[in-house]
Amino acid sequence: MDTKYIALTFDDGPNTVTTPQVLDMLKKHNVTASFFLVGNNINEESAKVARECFEYGCEICNHSRTHSAMPQQSSEEIKAEIEYTNEKIKQITGGIATKFFRPPYIALCDSMYDDIPLTFICGNGAEDWLDEISAEERSKRIIGQAQNGMVILLHDMEGNFRTVQALDTIIPELKKQGYTFVTVSNLFAKCGVTPQHGKIYTNVLTDYKA
Repeated sequence: MDTKYIALTFDDGPNTVTTPQVLDMLKKHNVTASFFLVGNNINEESAKVARECFEYGCEICNHSRTHSAMPQQSSEEIKAEIEYTNEKIKQITGGIATKFFRPPYIALCDSMYDDIPLTFICGNGAEDWLDEISAEERSKRIIGQAQNGMVILLHDMEGNFRTVQALDTIIPELKKQGYTFVTVSNLFAKCGVTPQHGKIYTNVLTDYKA
């Protein structure tokens, strides 16, 4: 495989502050990404922002309704979390259902795979929810971890401007290293991997077992 593929993903949106800044940065560098939305953050105004991301070519995915640790929840509660956000996403995408789910806090238990009919996505991150991690450090960590087939896990939570700044370094540097940025769906497709239910992916190539 000559071209290397990598997927930028953003958790905990949408909002009307940081999500538009992330989208502007994606447009500046002519790349797409995937946004994992928290259902309770979707309101009339933030839904418009998420729709702009979708219309630009980004993918919209599920990050639960309340961002609660699911191993502590009942099967009924888990299903309700997923279904609520799935319906909100369909309203944003014009009826297109999401294929992917990122567990809050990457907290897992086996029963979640029974209750959630989506492919689970993790990713390599930079602790970018911590205010003390500088934009420079975030960039350094992400660039240092980059691999073909990898999912990058960042956050577009409201006020997380250091991650917006970091993107201005991460994207051009990884492009220089030969990476093409794609959505999570396209990452699987470009790497020739079929998403499997019952496992969680950080790198679609190394996590994949035929």
